[in-house]
Amino acid sequence: MLGLFATLALAGLIAPGAAHAAPLRLVAFGDSLTAGYGLPANQAFPAQLQAALKAKGHDVVIENAGVSGDTSSAGLARIDWSIPEGTDGVILELGANDALRGIDPSITETSLSGMLARLKERGIPVLLAGMVAPPNLGRDYAERFNPIYPRLARQYDVPLYPFFLDGVAGQAGLNQADSVHPTGEGVKEIVARMLPVVEAWLATLQAGKQG
Repeated sequence: MLGLFATLALAGLIAPGAAHAAPLRLVAFGDSLTAGYGLPANQAFPAQLQAALKAKGHDVVIENAGVSGDTSSAGLARIDWSIPEGTDGVILELGANDALRGIDPSITETSLSGMLARLKERGIPVLLAGMVAPPNLGRDYAERFNPIYPRLARQYDVPLYPFFLDGVAGQAGLNQADSVHPTGEGVKEIVARMLPVVEAWLATLQAGKQG
């Protein structure tokens, strides 16, 4: 009799209605700004964003698929095998190295477009993180580079966070000695500013899974 009760109790614990939904599985795909260059793993953008989202009650797991030094072309070359099956969404952050190297913006746009197209074909939603050209590259370059992200966001109907380094770029106290890569506090500022956009995006992902 005790065995029967134990079986019934166990069945109640694992009944479908009592089961917890699986966490949203996200991939942060980018360059050193995503990878966390010069930082402990728990201070990198994906880790800090995951912690901030969990603190607000979101059940998410964010994989760090950042590779330091990656251009948008390098990202395009690896995106198929870097984004595993079962991924619920991708935060796409690339283009900073293109601008730093003065790569033709048309190449950057073609590569970003290719990544967005491939993810769309796989049915994986994207949050696009934008970048702006450094001032030292001049007005002409900026006028070609900066509109890439809004244009692609409209073309592929994906949400856009306009400038990944908003509030951090150029702030000495929030960047490492190279004046390029954020400190842990700099990443914290990025996460805080980006969080409302990410939360709105997560709501659409959850609705899509339930629908």
